[in-house]
Amino acid sequence: MKIVVIGGTGLIGTKLVGNLQKLGHEVIPASPNTGVNTITGEGLEEVLQGADIVVDVANSPSFEDTAVMHFFETAGNNIAFAEKTAGVKHHVALSVVGTENLQDSGYFRAKLAQEKIIKAAGIPYTIVRATQFFEFLTSIAHASTDGETVRLSPALFQPMAAEDVAALLASISLQAPANGTIDIAGPEKLPLHDAVVAALHAKQDQRKVVRDAQAAYFGLVLNDSSLTPQGQAQLGKLTLHDWLASL
Repeated sequence: MKIVVIGGTGLIGTKLVGNLQKLGHEVIPASPNTGVNTITGEGLEEVLQGADIVVDVANSPSFEDTAVMHFFETAGNNIAFAEKTAGVKHHVALSVVGTENLQDSGYFRAKLAQEKIIKAAGIPYTIVRATQFFEFLTSIAHASTDGETVRLSPALFQPMAAEDVAALLASISLQAPANGTIDIAGPEKLPLHDAVVAALHAKQDQRKVVRDAQAAYFGLVLNDSSLTPQGQAQLGKLTLHDWLASL
């Protein structure tokens, strides 16, 4: 089958392309780096010609409220139009666990808008909502740093390795469209504070990390259900301990 991976040169996309190619499929990474721009539409219709499946793992280059909404709405509409023209049989999109409960954030409002476009497009689809990636733990620390102090919530979350995200996405993409949402997550729930402490320690980062239940996570105050699947989820294999040991 011909599979196009939107955002196929990024962290998840590169791994996903490799996984699908190993299974014998014709896989095309589509991104501005390969001449495909979902905002302007450049190269989009051409790359989707003959495609059976499209997997969208692209992310906005800016998380500013207006910019991120523009990205996901524009790209979502452009992709849907091109998919209809090409006769795509399955659209798969990577989203975030708990999106509908995180609407105080402009980023999550934009992700929900993207999901609504997918559902309304009339193309068979699967929305795959993932938990946070191990690879972004230091970025979470940077966003929560004031001076030399990192303030983080102890709320539970269920992070996962990018390679597990890509492996589960590859499997789901080749299945029949769910016409619904599938959650994927790591194999264990951890306090956000503790996970970031472990990641910083592994990088010999000496910043002081303070446990604060009211600390904002990208503008949001968390509880134990904010970032964790609330129903059934497909789980990755790598624990944070094993992932850190492999660095």
